[in-house]
Amino acid sequence: MDIEETIYKYALTNAIEHGNKCQVGSVIGMVMSKNPEMRKDPKTVSQLAGKLVAKVNNLTPEEQQKEVESVGGLEQHTKKEEKPKGLPELKNTEDKKVTLRFAPNPSGPLHIGHARAAILNKLYQEKYNGKLILRIEDTDPKRVEPDAYDAIPQDIKWLGIEPDEIYTQSDRLEIYYEYAQKAIEIGAAYMCKCDGGEFKKLKDNCQPCPCRSHTIEENMELWNNFENMEEGEAVLRIKTDINHKNPAIRDWVAMRIVNQEHPRLGNKYKIYPMMNFSVTVDDHLMGMTHVLRGKDHLANSEKQTYLYKHFGWDVPEFIHYGRLKMDDVELSTSKAREGIENKTYTGWDDPRLGTIRAIARRGIKKEVLYDLIEEIGTKQADATISWKKIYGLNRNIIEENTNRYFFIPNAVKVDVENLPSSKTNMTVERELHYNKPEKGFRNLTFNGSVYIPEDDYKHAQDKNIPLRLMDLINIKIEEDKVIYDSETLEDAQAQHARIIQWAPVETSISATVVMPDNTHVTGYIECDASNLEVNDMVQLERFGFARVDKINDNEITFYYTHN
Repeated sequence: MDIEETIYKYALTNAIEHGNKCQVGSVIGMVMSKNPEMRKDPKTVSQLAGKLVAKVNNLTPEEQQKEVESVGGLEQHTKKEEKPKGLPELKNTEDKKVTLRFAPNPSGPLHIGHARAAILNKLYQEKYNGKLILRIEDTDPKRVEPDAYDAIPQDIKWLGIEPDEIYTQSDRLEIYYEYAQKAIEIGAAYMCKCDGGEFKKLKDNCQPCPCRSHTIEENMELWNNFENMEEGEAVLRIKTDINHKNPAIRDWVAMRIVNQEHPRLGNKYKIYPMMNFSVTVDDHLMGMTHVLRGKDHLANSEKQTYLYKHFGWDVPEFIHYGRLKMDDVELSTSKAREGIENKTYTGWDDPRLGTIRAIARRGIKKEVLYDLIEEIGTKQADATISWKKIYGLNRNIIEENTNRYFFIPNAVKVDVENLPSSKTNMTVERELHYNKPEKGFRNLTFNGSVYIPEDDYKHAQDKNIPLRLMDLINIKIEEDKVIYDSETLEDAQAQHARIIQWAPVETSISATVVMPDNTHVTGYIECDASNLEVNDMVQLERFGFARVDKINDNEITFYYTHN
């Protein structure tokens, strides 16, 4: 179907759905929305829409119905039928309550990589009517940032996740001490005072260090004196297979001394568990049946299995998935923090970051992340999320309910001269949504002065062609004067005029749009601030979707979402 046939079909559809009369603006909006490739040539679309809308409106209702049948029926605006969704089944779910956990390190707010783990656990919790635990893993004082304790629950809430139980590991140090002592008592762990370099040489050659042969009594004596030692002087190790093919798994460290003040505990403790030890103890005590984690934890899962077997505990099902990347976005928490500190980024919600709060501030809905994560699932292959994919899913959610407005970027104020008296006090009525007349209309008043885009103004000057103020009048620029030219769309088409948006000077307000690269586009929007609220989504026609971020008396700030 060529462009003219497409526009004709939309015009017929619009007329039949709305009392056998259609409007040019509605048809253009429908065409641009449903056929993104046509946005590259708005001039042609506008000209053809004007001609074809006039043709359709001259037909009788019976003729319109006959025509629409001849071109293949009404254009449907309902969403496409969704493909069946579903995650792979979990193993060993019979006769047990599926229990899962999301366990972030509090090094900063969550990013989209964290969201994958959180959402996968949430989806499986719902699938099996199970339990979901949020556990803040903060047993490394050097990797803890105080602001994360508040940020993580906020991000979790935005994702729509309500954990059944919440734990913070720094509250549980005495529990880890108890199980460290038990590991020593059953001969599963030993205190090692070897130099780190020397231990590595022995380990790499599949040789035990001298400390491995300590008696339980000797290990307990060293353990009881552990808090009096200095950082690096000794560690507690878990016994594994000293001949294991992976040297990293051989006799791994369970407890060590950290001379660093903890944000929550101060200097009360100096002995802290390594992740593999605290996680294994907690996963057992909290009844974890299934552990979802990245494939970079494959070795950790094997390390932890040794401790499970030492204690005679049931080993949970480990499900490892691939890495998640995002096009042109910083996902490293440490690099993002560094960028915030050196003013490269404005904060954790800077639109250039992949944090949950940055994505939310731009107007991306959480349902998009759920759709993406469910589609990617738990496969071990690495996956890359593209902005194109995110934008497409988000557009499907917001398009049907988002009001439309004219936004005039880099606006030029023009006073139209030589206006006929009949054109000095006009009102243009446009739908808030091209396919939902029940949402009502917005009225643009014209009294001779308007804002127009600077690019269009300069183009008209350079090419010496008229401009058509959409649904209003045609103007031309002679030197620095803006002069009334003519009235009708046909007049504009005959002169190859450019059809442009405009905003009334008296009733429009200043607007700033924060773009994805954090640059700002300023201009005017043709609506009253009282019509909008913070977090509203709008479509700035021919510019893109945006989220209302701030509203002042005479200014609105938007965050650009996508086109």
